[in-house]
Amino acid sequence: MSTAMSRELPDASPSLLYRRWFQLTVGVVAMMAISSPQYVWTLFVKPLQTTLDASLATIQVTFSVLIVVQTWLSPLQGFWIERFGERALFSIGGLLVGASWVLGSYAGSPTQLYLTYGLLGGLGTGIIYIGIVGLMVKWFPDRRGFATGMVAAGYGFGAIVFTFPVDSAIKANGYQSTLITFGLVFGAVLLVTAQLLRRPPADWKPLKLAAVQAAVTQTGRQFSPKEMLRTPIFWLMFVMMTMMSTGGLMVTSQISVFAREFGVASVLVYGLAALPLALTVDRVLNGVTRPFFGWVSDRIGRENTMALAFFLEAGAVFLLLSFKEDALAFVLLSGLVFFGWGEIFSLFPSTLTDTYGAEHGTTNYGFLYIAQGIGSVLGGPVAAMLHDKLASWVPVFYIVISLDLLTAILALLVLKPLRRRWFAGGGSAKSLAAGRVAQA
Repeated sequence: MSTAMSRELPDASPSLLYRRWFQLTVGVVAMMAISSPQYVWTLFVKPLQTTLDASLATIQVTFSVLIVVQTWLSPLQGFWIERFGERALFSIGGLLVGASWVLGSYAGSPTQLYLTYGLLGGLGTGIIYIGIVGLMVKWFPDRRGFATGMVAAGYGFGAIVFTFPVDSAIKANGYQSTLITFGLVFGAVLLVTAQLLRRPPADWKPLKLAAVQAAVTQTGRQFSPKEMLRTPIFWLMFVMMTMMSTGGLMVTSQISVFAREFGVASVLVYGLAALPLALTVDRVLNGVTRPFFGWVSDRIGRENTMALAFFLEAGAVFLLLSFKEDALAFVLLSGLVFFGWGEIFSLFPSTLTDTYGAEHGTTNYGFLYIAQGIGSVLGGPVAAMLHDKLASWVPVFYIVISLDLLTAILALLVLKPLRRRWFAGGGSAKSLAAGRVAQA
């Protein structure tokens, strides 16, 4: 959209495509569509083992490829989006996601599965995930925590929406037919959303700012990825996000193992088996926490909210370990663990963009998002290896608790004063209210 047109927006009602709440809604829908490759993967594992005559470890490499490609290539994907535009890249991402499922249904070997479901799926979901987060920090400079939390919640809630339909389809029609059908559905939904998503016009600012800006300081400069990577604040945030991702993904990837080892997986809680009930509660709270703590951070500040959430996470993991053989406690406390962890996907991108600006926000967050990929390795196979070596989850849990406590302390005692000095030294040159305004 031209600069001239952006100047006209305050005097004329913008089209629906340039209303930020519409953009947020479309972003949530797209995030729900890309969540399935990760969250429903477990439903395909057993039938794929049987068809391909492969071991569990061999099949699970597919999931590792998906996550690694999605996270470790995110800086490159962010650069592509900023270089070629959201519509083109989101369309390509949607086609890749759909193709990964359809082509994966024809995989005749584990290698073919890695290249289709894993590689293509990781590329497609990574493009859309990092791109939508980058869009929301631009559309909502005054509500970054809440907006990034909402789209991140869409990624979590997609699992709730699609898990049962996919499971039923596999049982009724087989995994191959299910992959083709849902691959076409997801691809079509993502292609439609790609045509609707827009970045805000140049110099755009919301007409009505949320009355919470006293708690959130934002830079007046726009820092390139090269400039950002030279600053200690970025690397501190990278280490902090890696530590929090490690603990959260350790619980996410191993929770069924915990439940069985603690002897509570099949214990009935209000007539339902503890493990599936816990998984349902966990997914709901893992979605709710993202916009909730994002909203809180818009009001009390990013680092204060980080400390609050990360201390909560440490306490929840400690209590889960302490009451590990009580089925009801397992359900409730595992939910609290997810509530204390999932907010990293709203707090870190909003803090990063506040610090380095929104112009290169997509690529910049791509570099930070690599921390999630490192956490998936440390919290998944490394944590499992440590458990096997020590023959107990207790030391692993205490490592996670220590990481959570350390990250909370770093947020208050290191990140907060560092960012305060950063802004005092010229990082924040203009107030959010300065410049042109447009309709919210």
